[in-house]
Amino acid sequence: MRILLTGKGGQVGHALQRRLATNADLFAVGSADCDLANPDAIRALVKRVKPNVIINPAAYTAVDRAESEPEAAHAVNAVAPGILAEQAEACGATLIHFSTDYVFDGLLTRPYTELDPPCPTSVYGASKLAGEQAIQSACSRYLILRTSWVYGLHGNNFAKTMLRLATERDSLNVVDDQFGTPTSAERLAEVTGQLLTHAHLSDASGVYHITPTGQTNWHAYASHVIQKAHDLGWPLRTPVGAINAIPTSAYPTPARRPTNSVLSTAKFQDTFDLPLPAWQTDVDLFVSQLDKERATRR
Repeated sequence: MRILLTGKGGQVGHALQRRLATNADLFAVGSADCDLANPDAIRALVKRVKPNVIINPAAYTAVDRAESEPEAAHAVNAVAPGILAEQAEACGATLIHFSTDYVFDGLLTRPYTELDPPCPTSVYGASKLAGEQAIQSACSRYLILRTSWVYGLHGNNFAKTMLRLATERDSLNVVDDQFGTPTSAERLAEVTGQLLTHAHLSDASGVYHITPTGQTNWHAYASHVIQKAHDLGWPLRTPVGAINAIPTSAYPTPARRPTNSVLSTAKFQDTFDLPLPAWQTDVDLFVSQLDKERATRR
């Protein structure tokens, strides 16, 4: 199996490269290797690699900056996936594409299913939805994997930011009225590796939601991460009791976030029968792995 992987420098791309490099003919590219805003470069890349599978975690993910750079977000998140789909169809490859909870407006009070109509409220969300639609129009063999609140050992993310701030400040303010499910990049890579060998992959094209089980809010998520670090003996200035819950209205941002972006994974689990752990399990593992890295630097 020859795999073309984009976005190797991102959180999910980095985890996928580590997961797949040992058991696949993997061709991984980053922004320096192929400009995803250049359709001709994408076409030339796919024709050169001749993959059986294309995995596309690459994205323009600067959610707030996208509000003032809609063309850049659209080029990478909407046009590029369509070109990858077109080329996948031409060479008979399967396309696995990662999308986002931000395609929804967040107004439902239950987990979103794949049958719920998307209604993005941000440029970023709209560009990712356009990418999904372009794939569905151009390709017959695809998996669109929507996920949420991604964090990983490589790169920057909310959990790492909270840990850094907790070493610098006596207290933190974190919103508590946005709900979702933290998802490990390493978990996404593990699941993707399992999908590549799954018997139903060839006839299971469609949109799927993939996150761990359960839900939380940003304040509870931050509290969990910082408590775990305290338990491991990190020298943090912020005690868990000094993490203050604030409403979204107290922390305005250029892009509107969904109030509820919890995703139902029932379709994924029914189709592929692959286990998904509680979100706390992967977060605890993540902090423990960061702790091991911290120990090697001391």
